[in-house]
Amino acid sequence: MKRILVLATVILISSCATKKFKEKWLKKEAPATFKARFETTKGNFDIDAVREWSPNGVDRLYQLIKNEYYQDVAIFRVVPNFVAQFGIHNDTLINNAWQKRGIEDEPVIKKNDSMTISFARVGVKTRSNQLFINLKENYRLDKLAYSGVTGFPVVAKVIAGQENVLKFYDGYGDNLGRKQGQIAKQGNEYLRKEYPKVDYILKAYILKE
Repeated sequence: MKRILVLATVILISSCATKKFKEKWLKKEAPATFKARFETTKGNFDIDAVREWSPNGVDRLYQLIKNEYYQDVAIFRVVPNFVAQFGIHNDTLINNAWQKRGIEDEPVIKKNDSMTISFARVGVKTRSNQLFINLKENYRLDKLAYSGVTGFPVVAKVIAGQENVLKFYDGYGDNLGRKQGQIAKQGNEYLRKEYPKVDYILKAYILKE
């Protein structure tokens, strides 16, 4: 009986995961350029993504936005005069599905200028669902080598609403950057209880030309 219950639970979880994530989404190629809007608790900001900067990265960014990934997503790591990072989904199934499917690595084509956006990564093929916005010129990130990879390829740039990006609450500094496992496991309920000043992306969507 116990084995049957475990099997039923596994099937149920797999079924839910299938509804929330589809492998075919990963085959969608981004346009040469596209614009998207992020609505946040501090106001909107718009981005311009350019595929030639990082084809794999821009494809993944397009896939995430197109499939409504960035909804109620915490901007959990805001380090003053450095970066604002986000991408851990409140739903563990959705978060894990994307995170486990890292994309192929690429060289840095465009510099990490102020207000450019890059995927976070911790090693080979780990660019997946987390992004950061450069809050200043972070050129050292172009050539930073570690764990078998070099640099952070830029995928887009904030072209409107920069003043809103600079309003994201940064009082927690890098503290939450060290608690990503806890955030991924407990979600926004944990953040809202323990770190109530964290800002959020309410939703993101592609803008029509």
